[in-house]
Amino acid sequence: MASMMTINLEFSGGLELLFGNERNHSILIPHFVPSDNSSHSTPSSSSSTPSSHNNAPSTGETKTADLEYLIYHLRDNLLKERPELFMESGTIRPGILVLVNDTDWELEGEGSYQLCDNDEIVFISTLHGG
Repeated sequence: MASMMTINLEFSGGLELLFGNERNHSILIPHFVPSDNSSHSTPSSSSSTPSSHNNAPSTGETKTADLEYLIYHLRDNLLKERPELFMESGTIRPGILVLVNDTDWELEGEGSYQLCDNDEIVFISTLHGG
């Protein structure tokens, strides 16, 4: 009986193209997530467990959902193409600004920021081809 929270997302500066050409998304994620950030909820994996449990790791260790988990969740469940343009070395690719409730994520602890219900997370690409 995982308690869920709503996270509001916005992608701009071209990132929306990687997410189905939609700028705004509202998603539900559990308050407690696997410590290893696994967010497997793909239809191809046999799933006798509800997807709200996100296939907890075999150790069963959990943590409060944080921005690091959200990044993996977005890559595994919402990103439509080219994950290398969104993530690099386990975090957001350089050149993408991340705002947490209108504040730079660097001031909020980056990936360790613990998510709260109705948080607004904005991803803005500052990289443009030419």
